Amino acid sequence: MHTTKMIPLAAAIALSLSASAHAQEQVVKIAHVGPITGPIAHIGKDNENGARMAIEELNKQGLTLDGKKTRFVLMAEDDASDPKQATAVAQKLVDAKVAGVIGHVNSGTSIPASKIYYDAGIPQISPSTTSAKYTQQGFNTTFRVVANDSQLGGALGRYAAKTLHAKTAAVIDDRTAYGQGLAEEFTKAAKAAGMTIVATQYTNDKATDFNAILTSFKAKKPDVVFFGGLDAGAGPMLRQMKQLGIQAKFMGGDAICTSDLPKLAGDGISNDQVICAEAGGVEESARKGLDAYKTAYKIKYGKDVVIYAPYTYDALMTMADAMQKAKSADPKKYLPELAKIQHKGVTGMIAFDAKGDIKDGTITLYTYRGAQRSQLAVTK
Repeated sequence: MHTTKMIPLAAAIALSLSASAHAQEQVVKIAHVGPITGPIAHIGKDNENGARMAIEELNKQGLTLDGKKTRFVLMAEDDASDPKQATAVAQKLVDAKVAGVIGHVNSGTSIPASKIYYDAGIPQISPSTTSAKYTQQGFNTTFRVVANDSQLGGALGRYAAKTLHAKTAAVIDDRTAYGQGLAEEFTKAAKAAGMTIVATQYTNDKATDFNAILTSFKAKKPDVVFFGGLDAGAGPMLRQMKQLGIQAKFMGGDAICTSDLPKLAGDGISNDQVICAEAGGVEESARKGLDAYKTAYKIKYGKDVVIYAPYTYDALMTMADAMQKAKSADPKKYLPELAKIQHKGVTGMIAFDAKGDIKDGTITLYTYRGAQRSQLAVTK
């Protein structure tokens, strides 16, 4: 008799303990936004996978914030690389009271969405947005963990002068915000390093005939032709440079640094002629940590990292680190910690400047050999 009465009592105590533990648990919603449909869905999904790995890692750690056991939940949304869809998703996340946002993937979606997050006081860290404008809006909620286009153009200018020992360059841009910004930063850095800009010309992002511009360049005999534009323009430009007998090195940013460039350029591209740059990459000292992450990613998802998954993982872990330092997931409380964070990530040290740009962002330089992209260097 005595023992049968004790069993329900023990069960009742266990139940009440579990209920009180459950009452102590808080759920923190962090969003990831990227294109999960459309032409760059593979990049959006790669980023989302990186965010998911971070959430799982945090939940394994069993963190407490403000004395309460905390469970992190990922709200994954698709913006389809479309600015209108991006702002609709941003509003949905604000209404859902997320604690923070990781994303978006593209500059064209991150920039309009950033205003909505800023108005709601919700921190946003993009793992892959490179337009300088993203962090020039004066929003204290806006951060990124990769180098921006200004840093990219500057690194290419310094490389041209110091590593290629180029003395002269001819510069052309496609008049897009991206192309123009990149060309301006290249010009600034190249001049500062002692180079002379012998010609500056403009085209548009639909053009494929550059003969008139290139003929005017040929007379100046530049060591480097720099193009601020896309691979769709760079391919024909390289073919026409070859036809005109222009021997210069050809340089540009991440939008020409694609696997499609050799196809678009055909026989116009020769080994080591093209030097292009992408945001991201790790210096030798951080390679071990990144390789371990990539191995874990492949085991989990059965495929290789596309590009930015490690940066997405780091962005989310950096946000969570700021929450731990503030002992709170309340954006008002952890935002000041995020602004002064020093987080050791798998892609290197993450710390932000006053605008929200990553300090000392790395850039990877590539060339092409036998139609294959080949890494040259990681620089800052």
